[in-house]
Formats: sequence, structure tokens, C-alpha cells
Amino acid sequence: MVVRKMGVPPQVVVLALLLLCSAVQVRSGASDHRYKQGDAVPLYANKVGPFHNPSETYRYFDLPYCSSGHVTEKKEALGEVLNGDRLVDAPYKLDFRADKASESVCKKKLSKEDVIKFRQAVMKDYYFQMYYDDLPVWGFIGMVEKDVKNDPSDVRYLLFREVRFEILYNKDRVIEITAQAMPETAVDITEDKEVEVEFTYSATWKETNTPFEARMERYSRSSSLPHHLEIHWFSIINSCVTVLLLTGFLATILMRVLKNDFVKYSHDEESVEDQEETGWKYIHGDVFRYPKYKSLFAAVLGSGTQLLILTIFVFILALVGVFYPYNRGALFTALVLIYAFTSGIAGYVATSFYCQLEGTNWVRNLLLTGCLFCGPLFLTFCFLNTVAIAYSATAALPFGTILVILLIWTLVTSPLLVLGGIAGKNSKAEFQAPVRTTKYPREIPPLAWYRGTLPQMVMAGFLPFSAIYIELYYIFASVWGHRIYTIYSILFIVFIILIIVTAFITVALTYFQLAAEDHEWWWRSVLCGGSTGIFVYGYCLYYYHARSDMSGFMQTSFFFGYMACICYGFFLMLGTVGFRASLLFVRHIYRSIKCE
Repeated sequence: MVVRKMGVPPQVVVLALLLLCSAVQVRSGASDHRYKQGDAVPLYANKVGPFHNPSETYRYFDLPYCSSGHVTEKKEALGEVLNGDRLVDAPYKLDFRADKASESVCKKKLSKEDVIKFRQAVMKDYYFQMYYDDLPVWGFIGMVEKDVKNDPSDVRYLLFREVRFEILYNKDRVIEITAQAMPETAVDITEDKEVEVEFTYSATWKETNTPFEARMERYSRSSSLPHHLEIHWFSIINSCVTVLLLTGFLATILMRVLKNDFVKYSHDEESVEDQEETGWKYIHGDVFRYPKYKSLFAAVLGSGTQLLILTIFVFILALVGVFYPYNRGALFTALVLIYAFTSGIAGYVATSFYCQLEGTNWVRNLLLTGCLFCGPLFLTFCFLNTVAIAYSATAALPFGTILVILLIWTLVTSPLLVLGGIAGKNSKAEFQAPVRTTKYPREIPPLAWYRGTLPQMVMAGFLPFSAIYIELYYIFASVWGHRIYTIYSILFIVFIILIIVTAFITVALTYFQLAAEDHEWWWRSVLCGGSTGIFVYGYCLYYYHARSDMSGFMQTSFFFGYMACICYGFFLMLGTVGFRASLLFVRHIYRSIKCE
């Protein structure tokens, strides 16, 4: 594997981007992908597993295929290991432009235990995945044959013993490869008895005019089909309509507030219509009173800001073409490195805001910021990695990889977090409050049930979720299935719409809360903004039961465990967006009036 290194400027953000752009470029064993006739082309067997359980994958030779005894493993990058890839030399030899017909791999006598293992794999729709010159190739290991006409209960389990490879080339480069099993030569493994099997393979080479630069396009073509694009654009139009309605709604409120204030303070007249707006003016001495649990509040803002910037950086890399289909582990490499390099931002934002809130124990605040997202993620990982080890799955990270991640956290993430915290503490920024806060808090009047925190969270989370739920299916089908998602431009537009809708709906609910003379809006704006993450986790339940065929303890625990971490990250990120938008709004309306 060759990883290109690039020059590093001093700025941390630029450093992260440059390292990512270099680290995620994964190359094959042949660095230039050019071959002469008869040259050996690298073919690696990756993994096998149930088709409907994408997280439950095992090493290729965990099944009793032909093996020379000593299996040569390919050295892998961090992202590949995190992705569950475990590449080893495949038993097939596909030399460049060398046709082969029923070439024998080996003759093997399958024991009773081997037959049972293969049969269980066929029952669960096991597939295999290989990489040929960095091109992915899949196939099923067998099939279930049912006699529908005579006896539906009569089932035969067949093991494919021959694989036919069809390879397209353009001059001296490999362009495309497909693998097709040969059912007519399949072996019956229905009964528990020893079976003599000769594993064979065939290879057919054909010339094509497709350029080498476009060879990965066939994998992303399915997501760009006209009917898929229509659904994506319908999702965007639906979201845009939501944004326009919210914008108009918010603008109407804001104009009404300012107009009524202008009438009141210019003419010193009051009317029944003005009484609602009098409410938020009435609590001007409490609205900027610092929230409870200041350290936790600042840590939420720091972590949420970091995750927001991480998401934006990932979108930038996606839009410039780094995450092309089957660039093995590129996304995981990007996530680990960007998170490490943006930890300074979390430290700066959290400590700076904590000091603005007149907090004193900034070291504890910094520790809380560092653990707020990483802590639950680490605990979840420990549990799920233990499950993967118990299953002997490739999702179980080796000790060396865990050590590398810990070193990154110790040598990069933690120092940058501390440096950011020190910079935030020394920034000496003061909280900008346009009105003075009274010494004693005003009592909040009794409120209707729908003005409580939970009903407000439901209202706040529903609209942003409705703007993204159509796109969520395609994302889930890509992350937790075998569908390929490459329309990052549309996804980025949906993300921007999500941020805008979250900001608008949180501002609107904050205004209604202040109008009801409830001045405890700080935490409410965070909870309302982040409530979309709870809706997304609710969608996980629907997707698991209604839209997928996932099963088994390992796949179920991986799905709900890691989705809980992702939705928690969403909660922190969108909660930060909601609070920042509300803070701007509250400062604006109180700056526009004169309070004694």
C-alpha cells in the first residue's frame, strides 16, 4: 500500500484537510494499475457474511475453502480495518488477459462438520467479497432450491464449486470484473455426510473502450438513475417548501414584534394586542440569567460545534471526490483524523463560553468536553467490540488498531483539546447581554401542558425530521445495506436545509416561551434543537423492522448501538445550532427595546 504524503502548513484545519486528502487515497498492490499480458494482477479475498447483516462479516477462510495452509494477509490502513476489511491472497490466479476454463483450485474432501458449516452459510444467504486490482467483486457461495410444484417443504442446499470471472480491459488496464456462480455444477450439501468437491474457476477477458478514469462510475450509476434522482429532488423540494413556510412564519412574528414595540414605545399606548408581546419585555431582567449546570452546558456547545465542523469538512471531502465508491476505509479514516484535529475547536468554544458564564473550574469543564461525546462512544465500542470478538467477526478490531486509535487520542486529540481550552480561557471574552440581569429570578407563571419541555421538543423535532426523512432511507440503505450513495451534492443541500429549519423552529419556539414569561430558555433551546436526533433514532426502529431484513444479536446490537451514538452526535450538533440561533434572536429583540 502506498500513502502519499504532502507538505503541512502550520494551521491546524489546513493540516487536517491535507492529511485526509493524502491518507484516504488507497492504492492497490500495483501502484500504477498497468499490466502486460500474463502479469499477475493482485486478487484479494476480503470477507464473507449474511447478505442482510452487513456488520456481521467473517474472514474468507473461516469457511472451509481451499487454502494453502499459510494465508498471506495484506497490510491495511486504519480506515480499512475500521471498515471490517481483512484482505488475504485469494485462491484464484487471474493473470492479465489470460483466459482460463474450469481451472482446478483444489480437490477437497469436506468433512461432516465442513458440510454443516457451508450449509448454515447457504441458509443465511452468505456472500463473498473480493478485490481485483482494487475493483470489488461479489458472489453468493450457494443457493437454496425449493420444489415449489410438488413439495414446497422439499429443500435442497447447493454449494457453488465453480466461479466464472468475466473481466473487461482497456489496453494495459483492468476496467471491470464480475463473478458469476455456476449452479449447474453445484454440489448438494443437504445431508450431513462427507462430500468430495473440486473447486474450479474460469476467466474470460474482453476488451472495452471505457477509460480507466471512469471504471468506478458503474458502481455509482445505480444511485443516479432517473427515478432515484426524481425521489431525491422531490425530497429537496419538500424540504424547501418547509423552509419557505418557516421563514415566512418567523418573519411575520419578528415584524409583528418590532411593529408592536415601535407603536408602544413611540406613542406609549397599550392595547389588548400588545399584551402577548409585553410578556417577553416583562422578563428582561431574567432572560440573560445564566443557566443551571453551566459546565455541562458549555461542554455541549463545544462538542456540538466540533461535530458541526467535522460534518462540514466531511462534506467538503465528499464533494471534491475523495469518497468514491469502494475507496476502502476512506470515510472512517476521515472521521478519525478530522475529529482528532478539530478537538481544539471543542476546547476553545467550551472553555471560552464557560468563562463568559463566570465559571471558575475550567479544567473540569475541559475534561467534561473531552468525554461528553467520546465517553459514550467508547463505552458503546467496548461492548460491541466484545460482541464481535465473541462472534469471531471481522468487525472486532485488533489490539494494534485499538492502540493506534488510543495513541491518536492521547497524542493529538487531548493536547489540541487542552490548547484550545487554554486559548479559550485566555480569550477573556465577556458575555454580551443587551440588558442587565436582576439579582433575584422572577417566578415563572403556571403554563399550559403544551408549553412544557417534552411537547416543545416533539414540535421542534418533527419539522426538521420531515425535511430529511426521505433522504434518510437512502443513507440507511447505504450504511446498513449494500446500496451505493454517491449524490453528495443533494445530501449537502438537505443538510443545509436541516440546519436552517432547526434554527428557525427553535427561534420560533423560544419566542413563544419568552412571550409566556418563561425565561429559562437556554437549555430548552438546546433540547428543542437537538430533538431531531431523537426522531432519527425513532426512525431506526421503523427501518429495522419494516425496511430491512437484519437479524441476530450481533447485527441488532451493532445497528442500535452505533446509531445511538450517531443520533447522540446529531443531538449535540443540532442542539448547538438551536441555541446559537436563539441567542442571536434574543439578543436582537432585547437590543431593539429600551429597558430600565
